[in-house]
Amino acid sequence: MDRSLLDLIHALATGVSSGARLDDVLGPMLRGLHDRVGLDRAMLALVDPVDGRLRVEAAHGLTPAETRRIAWSPGEGVVGRSVDAGEPTIVPRISASEVFADKFRAREHGLDGAFLCVPVRSGAAVLGAISAWRMRPDEADLHADRRLLEVMAALLVPVVEQRDRLPSDGRASGAPRPRNLIGRSKRMEEVYELVARVAPSSTTVLLRGESGTGKELVARALHDDSPRSRAPFVKVNCAALPASIIESELFGHERGSFTGATDRRKGRFELADGGTIFLDEIGDLAPETQIKLLRVLQEREFERVGSAVPIEVDVRVIAATSRDLESMLSDGSFRADLYYRLNVFPIRLPALRDRRADILLLADHFLEQFARSHGKAIGRIATSAIDLLMSYHWPGNVRELENGIERAVLLARGDVLMAHHLPPSLQAPTSRPDGISDGGLQATLDAIERDLVVDALKAHRGNMAACARSLEITERQMGLRVRRHGIDPRRYKQHRSDVHVGHDQ
Repeated sequence: MDRSLLDLIHALATGVSSGARLDDVLGPMLRGLHDRVGLDRAMLALVDPVDGRLRVEAAHGLTPAETRRIAWSPGEGVVGRSVDAGEPTIVPRISASEVFADKFRAREHGLDGAFLCVPVRSGAAVLGAISAWRMRPDEADLHADRRLLEVMAALLVPVVEQRDRLPSDGRASGAPRPRNLIGRSKRMEEVYELVARVAPSSTTVLLRGESGTGKELVARALHDDSPRSRAPFVKVNCAALPASIIESELFGHERGSFTGATDRRKGRFELADGGTIFLDEIGDLAPETQIKLLRVLQEREFERVGSAVPIEVDVRVIAATSRDLESMLSDGSFRADLYYRLNVFPIRLPALRDRRADILLLADHFLEQFARSHGKAIGRIATSAIDLLMSYHWPGNVRELENGIERAVLLARGDVLMAHHLPPSLQAPTSRPDGISDGGLQATLDAIERDLVVDALKAHRGNMAACARSLEITERQMGLRVRRHGIDPRRYKQHRSDVHVGHDQ
């Protein structure tokens, strides 16, 4: 057996035997089928126990939007029939198949190739199926591919069953993911479960975590999944408002209550009546404002600035901070009574470096979002760029990733987001793959050149002549660059880069 296949199977078996969760083993496995074996759009679809439909659990080469859309009814298409029969299926040419459902819309894009589907079985039960494309197959390839997928399907059974099993305390193994949040890591599933538990109530929630981890999105999810979802969701950034006006912003003011108060004005609490108020960076509130906020939390009433008439409100409070409130309690800059009123139901959001399994999901989401908004036809992220994304420490968390992908989309000229399109902060020596070191301008140019050569080899399946034409250089120049960068074109002979073909498979 080829060494790369052994490495792939060994990695999967090691992950399963160590008790890893399904999400942790799927990404490397599906990427490995593409990078090491040359199979396109490798995916795992699992049977939904509620309606029996097959839904994509994970895929390589599909955007997050496509992954969410694609599903098969029982018996529909090759995937549905293969699951119903519990037997592997090989379609040598999808263009000649009347059964292939073509959720990819491949035919309308003029694409052809072979399609393989292998059920994931546990005894007599069929849990789902692994499927993939091979764009330019021969008969030997397809039978070897089928055997490999069968081995992987067998290895996946324990982790698929573990995902569907209830833990000892009887709770469901995973809460539904809020619509506006992205992530399948264990740390994020813990967040989803807490959101699901507290959202239906009016309990005060305190969101903790570093800047850029998505606290506002979680606050919005808590509001949207609550009985207050049709009422206002009012946001207040306590750090952005000067101390001199924050009281007026929160509680409103009467006409003539201070210089410039020419009219009566409702505050944010009054505007949020019946709904939710999100107090971001609550640790930046001045001590005198903390006292008045404490009264609102205790008595659900306040007075406008310049008025002695109490106003009652029915508002759910969600607060957030990136500061160490416990240290602030010690030095007296944050009131202990307010802290305990806010800290009724704390939710800590993980830093991006602690949920690395979500980096590619988020990057793909932002790529699709910004490519659409900027009118770019960028379909995928190059492997070298993925290596940089995965090795970087992300001090700015999800916000930094979002900004980095938008910058890269604006710089990209073709249909692939390359490593050199990413921000300079990701190009630091500790972030670079393949041992590339920081040697100034020449090292940077060499890294970009190597990146372009490797991507061309992937796109043209190791065909040096075709690569030379695509890069607009001679075959001799192509050969010199391959030797200079120590690249072996033979490893790409059975490799084809992902082709973005539409919104459905």
